[in-house]
Amino acid sequence: MTRVVYESWGQKVVFGSGTAREDVAAEVAGLGASRVLVIAADGERSLAEDICKDVPVVAVFGSVRPHVPAEVAEAVRAAAREHDADLLLSVGGGSTTGTAKAAALTTGLPVLAVPTTYAGSEATPVWGLTEDGHKRTGVDPKVLPRVVVYDATLMLSLPTRLSVTSGLNALAHCADAWWAPRHNPISSALAVEGVRSLASALPRIVADGQDVAARREILFGTYLGAVAFAGAGSGLHHKVCHVLGGAYDLEHAALHSVVLPHVVGLNLPAAPEAARNLGAALDEPTDPFGALLALYARLEPPCSLRELGLAEEQLDRAADLVMAQVPDSNPRRVTRDEIRELLGRAWRGDTPVPVPLHTEEPTDD
Repeated sequence: MTRVVYESWGQKVVFGSGTAREDVAAEVAGLGASRVLVIAADGERSLAEDICKDVPVVAVFGSVRPHVPAEVAEAVRAAAREHDADLLLSVGGGSTTGTAKAAALTTGLPVLAVPTTYAGSEATPVWGLTEDGHKRTGVDPKVLPRVVVYDATLMLSLPTRLSVTSGLNALAHCADAWWAPRHNPISSALAVEGVRSLASALPRIVADGQDVAARREILFGTYLGAVAFAGAGSGLHHKVCHVLGGAYDLEHAALHSVVLPHVVGLNLPAAPEAARNLGAALDEPTDPFGALLALYARLEPPCSLRELGLAEEQLDRAADLVMAQVPDSNPRRVTRDEIRELLGRAWRGDTPVPVPLHTEEPTDD
């Protein structure tokens, strides 16, 4: 084995079912917090207030928006200063966690995250801010939540479509970890187990959204994928989604679910080790890409950028923006024409296909 460098991140994670209120109270006390700023979108305020009944809350910040616009970041920081908060407690999906991270980035306040979707942001030190149509991301240990409280029962009311798209967002963390800039055997192994859990459980909640055991298994897969992503970094898939999400304000989880199989089809022919990992995770070593498409067929997620609101005339500029973000670590040398074709297929909702390698291009083995 060649030299391996892996950086892990310190974090406490609590998994439970129906125990969020008592777990949150215990963890807030353990952190020694006495002035808690709760961050929760307006639609989840009542849930947050119920979870935080035994917590010393000084205020609730509700102005959560996707992709964390710069003005929202400044507003939550101002709220933390105004109320002299000593802990940021987020209850919600990735946008809510991201809002807490934006405050932590400049204030240094600790974050306690209570996820209500499968976004995975709660387990990474990655932050993102959007300004003037451009989404900037970075890595900083200050934004990694100190504690994560998972409760499978909080996801029981999550609509099927959002459960699927959010779960595929979690699966995208796993796939990107196989070719991201810092990909390594440890992150890759975590990603295999993450895909295995997600692929097993997601069809079960499509059949029965009240299946708590399946919801719990998705949370395990979500966490494993996020930790893999944190260790490996952001690969081509996430670069595409960050560009499109920031520039065109597209629905975050659905965007990931649309783009993922097209990026996998582009990269997999040049990444035999990733193909083996995907095959092992989906128990289909001979046709891992086909197995991924079969999973998509069972889940029936959104399949086109057009239905998410992206206009066809925006694709040329989008291709240019993506090309500026392609990681050097990508397993194949991607041309602008290939990115434009990928976006065109994703926009139309074409069936994703494996993209043949250039004749002179080696694979990663």
